[in-house]
Amino acid sequence: MVVSTLFFGMMAITIRYASKSLPTFEIAFFRNAFGLLALLPMLVRSGRSVLQTKQLPRYLLRSAIGICSMLCGFWAIGNLPLSQAISLSYSTPLFVTILAVFWLGEHVRMRRWAAVVVGFIGVLVVVRPGTAGFTAHSLIAVAAAVFSAVVAIQIKQLSRIDPADTIVFYTYVFWVPLSLLPALFVWQWPQGIVWLWLVATGIFGTVAQLLWTRALRMGDVSALTPISFMQLPVVAVAGYLLFGEKLDRWTVLGAAVIFAANAYIAHREARLARQHATTAPVEAAKPGE
Repeated sequence: MVVSTLFFGMMAITIRYASKSLPTFEIAFFRNAFGLLALLPMLVRSGRSVLQTKQLPRYLLRSAIGICSMLCGFWAIGNLPLSQAISLSYSTPLFVTILAVFWLGEHVRMRRWAAVVVGFIGVLVVVRPGTAGFTAHSLIAVAAAVFSAVVAIQIKQLSRIDPADTIVFYTYVFWVPLSLLPALFVWQWPQGIVWLWLVATGIFGTVAQLLWTRALRMGDVSALTPISFMQLPVVAVAGYLLFGEKLDRWTVLGAAVIFAANAYIAHREARLARQHATTAPVEAAKPGE
């Protein structure tokens, strides 16, 4: 998850460069097209086993929601300060925690609910509704976080049956045509170095996606996603050095609040997981006593 987060950070930088010349819809298409090409060596190595699944309708739904998240997130990266766009993406674990209760049936107690509330206060600090610093564009970044949370829950469900490589492969198979449709309405051919940014976006995104899917398969979804906070220092430094962006104090404060809430949620998840691992063998032994 840590390495995945770093690659997502580098992808955000290349998206910002590409967005200077191309519309968001087109960047999303090339990200998926080059990402699918980057997956071909994996397909050759894995053989036909990567194609075996009985969940194609669920992959189509997951991919459609993923495209919505991608378009919103790419637009936010291209039109908001990098630090603000990434800070708002950290609200994803908060939405994941809520969805895990209603979708996966996970039990969340009062302390974690309190952390979720505190996290949303941090989101409000970043967005600052009702002030001169508020921009409706920031709501698109929040929408990306909501869609991303839905995708995280769906991946957790898919990974109970299919391996990580199969999940990523079918995601890209559907992503390419789904992202091509809106791109056709704003199409313009990339020029010069823009091709480099598009290829890099596809490679960074694919590697990050593979690692992210494996992480979600191995661990608890609401415990792993807060690690993505490491992306903020990467993009904040890049925003300052490469794009002349200054860190806004409200963004830093809000991001810190969101991180604190996510860190507490992760701590509680890990603690409960250890307790469950300790008590499960004892509970399993009781029926035979």
